[in-house]
Amino acid sequence: MLDDALTEVRELLLAPGLTRAVAAGRRRGFTPSVTRAEVRPVTLKGGPRLQIVTDDGSRPFTRNVAPGAEASAAIDELLAEPFGNWHVSTDTVTLQLRVTKKGEAQVHRAAAAPTPAPATDGHDRQKQWLLDPGDPLFEVIGGNAAKRRQIDAFLRALAATLPSELPSPLRVVDLGCGNAYLTFAAYRYLAGRGVSVQVVGVDVREDQRVRNTAVAERLGCADDVTFVAGTIEEVSLPFEPDLVLALHACDTATDQALARAVEWRAQWTLAAPCCHHDIAAQLKGRPAPAPFGELTRHAIMRERFADVLTDSLRAALLRLNGYKVEVVEFIDSAHTPRNLLLRARRTSTPPTEAQQAEYESLTSEWGVTPALEKMLR
Repeated sequence: MLDDALTEVRELLLAPGLTRAVAAGRRRGFTPSVTRAEVRPVTLKGGPRLQIVTDDGSRPFTRNVAPGAEASAAIDELLAEPFGNWHVSTDTVTLQLRVTKKGEAQVHRAAAAPTPAPATDGHDRQKQWLLDPGDPLFEVIGGNAAKRRQIDAFLRALAATLPSELPSPLRVVDLGCGNAYLTFAAYRYLAGRGVSVQVVGVDVREDQRVRNTAVAERLGCADDVTFVAGTIEEVSLPFEPDLVLALHACDTATDQALARAVEWRAQWTLAAPCCHHDIAAQLKGRPAPAPFGELTRHAIMRERFADVLTDSLRAALLRLNGYKVEVVEFIDSAHTPRNLLLRARRTSTPPTEAQQAEYESLTSEWGVTPALEKMLR
């Protein structure tokens, strides 16, 4: 029962050993007075305090309450807010509470993950992760440092793409989701921003669908995060997505994802391309235009140039179809050489004649026809 689960949360918040707690999201049919709340113990000159930081969507508000009656009253106020999720970390346990559409509580408990002791020097700031390293997601997928860095880099790119005000529900599709750890990371982060989130992950492999569905059930989000087995070009979704993700879809699978995003008129698209064979094969079959022969004379140079040309043409085609596009670094190249990210936001601005002419000149000069162009026809 929800009341029993909230009583457990209250005991953890007021007991010694609390590390950090976050409340976010909203229950079905209700809207909290604040979008997010964070609780953690602090030590001030006047002694130990419970610090409560709430955010109303425009700015955070911080207050430090004394242990005892003041802290109890403040915590009771927070627990009365209709938040959809509570994440509580103590020195012994991590508890994740999610309120279902029926108003019941799904509770996940795990032993606390070892974390570094908090810095005592006020000038020594620890890295601020967009997804708490103690989140139950990392227990399920494995929380090594490299994976945490990749997830954090992805979420920062996602945060930079989306506006401060999001539609609710926010509908998301991850095309070519694979083992879906970035799919789940996106859901956990977006749900923490106080909106209802519906996610569908698509992968051609049935075994991945089964595995990912089991992970969703374990994390208590199977109502909101579902998976289907199928191809990108043929998949049928229960909604038209607002946000399309395609992270490391191989070769022309990235083009298929971008074409579907344009077809769905998605508001935002993030694509991290993987291998680029299509344009490379076309370049191999014909001489380069003068005076650029040296760019494609050697196989390794031709391959690298094909990567740049492919993603440049993808960005240009998205621009011609009403998107504002940025090409940025996804994550440091020490982690993966495939580290570009195409970030696109739909503006519905028609292309200019100069943009159309520039694209046509580039493709005709090099004698290539991008796969995305064929798909968009």
